[in-house]
Amino acid sequence: MSCPDIRLSRLGLTGAALLAALAVTGAAAAQSIVVRSTGPSASKYPAGTKLKASDRVALVDGDKVVLMQGGKTRTLSGKGSFTVGATVQASQSMGTTVTRMLAKGPSTRARGGFAREAETAAPSEFRAPNLWLLDYRSGGTFCVADPATLMLWRPDMSGDAALTIAKGGQSETVALVAGAQFRKWPTETLPIEYGVDYQLSGAGLTAPVTVRFATIAAMPETADAATEILMTKGCTPQLDRLVDAMSEAEAVDG
Repeated sequence: MSCPDIRLSRLGLTGAALLAALAVTGAAAAQSIVVRSTGPSASKYPAGTKLKASDRVALVDGDKVVLMQGGKTRTLSGKGSFTVGATVQASQSMGTTVTRMLAKGPSTRARGGFAREAETAAPSEFRAPNLWLLDYRSGGTFCVADPATLMLWRPDMSGDAALTIAKGGQSETVALVAGAQFRKWPTETLPIEYGVDYQLSGAGLTAPVTVRFATIAAMPETADAATEILMTKGCTPQLDRLVDAMSEAEAVDG
């Protein structure tokens, strides 16, 4: 075989490999993941279930399944049979919501949720404006990439409050002053340890809340990546916050 033939042969193999890689990438991109499932068919489509574009979801009355696909949510409500790969329209509202929820620092917005709700919603109904603010009302596992920048968040900043954080025989009380919605975690006196329970009390809590931290290598750049990480680490409060925000944006745009 001549040198030109060898080069052409190698180019052909390279092209075939590239096409195969693109096919795999396209298949991955078309995949959807169940992020919330309620109703009679919940056990059939539990959260975390991955579905191909060609799959169909059969629901009955009372069912609701929320899919994450391509950086958007899609809510399926029974009764009916739904094609997973149906096109989900992009929207400015959804894009803005995702950007805000994945922001690496505190949002400049005073409160979470949509502006149209701010005048009627009670502070207790507000949601932290991004995933990486620790809403101390929510117990469970919380994913954090950089403990040094972890911020506490509260829904009502109208008055002073004192939050007590305890771990084993250690405790620290941090002040939340009127007009301030954020407060840095006291890393100097109570460093964050992973896989250890912290008990939070006071500051308007009706009962103590237990939080445990899980480490992540880096903050995700997309909603799909965030979903995968939060599910893998068991960071349910943050996943719920993301899904709620995106589902609201979906409802407004839909």
